[in-house]
Amino acid sequence: MRAAETGKPGAVRGRTSTTRTYERSSSTWTMVHHLVKRIPKGRVISYGQLARATKLPGGARAAGYAMAACPQGQGIPWHRVVGAGGRILLGEPRGALQRRLLESEGVEFRGQRLDLEGRAWTPPKARKPSRAKASRRTPA
Repeated sequence: MRAAETGKPGAVRGRTSTTRTYERSSSTWTMVHHLVKRIPKGRVISYGQLARATKLPGGARAAGYAMAACPQGQGIPWHRVVGAGGRILLGEPRGALQRRLLESEGVEFRGQRLDLEGRAWTPPKARKPSRAKASRRTPA
């Protein structure tokens, strides 16, 4: 049965009721925002790299949703996340703002793409928590 036939609000004619949902838990998106805060000035990361680094289900698209949900006033440098190949994916006027912010940090553009040479940031690998060694006592 199609979603449009169910009479549910928001149903789109011709689409099935199975829609892809992305993880929207605040802890997951908070993890994305914390990683973006660690990107140094003048460096960038792609949406796909961000998704892989945070093991975000849904990939680059989910990372885009997480970035669109950035809370204001928390100093998250949203402009340092770009599309694959260094493209700015935001529409106007935010795309122009993102370009100006990146240029103010010394990032150079070649046409519509930024020069990723030496500008791509790779997050450090997450360290596994070390297990505290239990003291082995010999029975007395």
